[in-house]
Amino acid sequence: MDFSRLETNIMETIKEEQIKLGYRREVIRLYYPLKSLNRFLGTRLHREEMQALLDEFKEQVRDTLGRIGVDVDGKRFCFLIPEEGVAYVHEHTEPSDFLYDLIHTVSRHGITIQDVLDQFYRHSEHVHVQKMEHDDYDYLVYFEDGVPDDFRYCLTDEGPHIIYHRFTREDYQDFL
Repeated sequence: MDFSRLETNIMETIKEEQIKLGYRREVIRLYYPLKSLNRFLGTRLHREEMQALLDEFKEQVRDTLGRIGVDVDGKRFCFLIPEEGVAYVHEHTEPSDFLYDLIHTVSRHGITIQDVLDQFYRHSEHVHVQKMEHDDYDYLVYFEDGVPDDFRYCLTDEGPHIIYHRFTREDYQDFL
């Protein structure tokens, strides 16, 4: 079984948190719906089958992420990443230049949507920007060619702050 897409997503999510909050040697919990796990793994498993497959995943990533725990929490799977896994991500991965720039832009007060969009355009000429008619989000933004990443960013203008949420392409489609 190829677990690389799931492992990469876990590591990218940990790195995103480290950019936002700084690095601390701590336990991190990440939550994934069954549907997302099936997409990452190219499977169509039920909850119990996925739990069994994730036992194999835990063994495969032990050298990088440590002895992770995986529990079912309602309709989601909770991945408990131990301190040594969080430290591994900090020590062995570099943040995406784009994500670093985006997070440092949205962390400032008094920025505008245009300030945030400028970070996208700084990293690519192929940026899709769409005004959304949604209660929670104002804009959908992504890189049309998937470079530097293939995530869907939903932006919300809250006056002095711009907030973003990052979704995989498939999870964004489910969100609609």
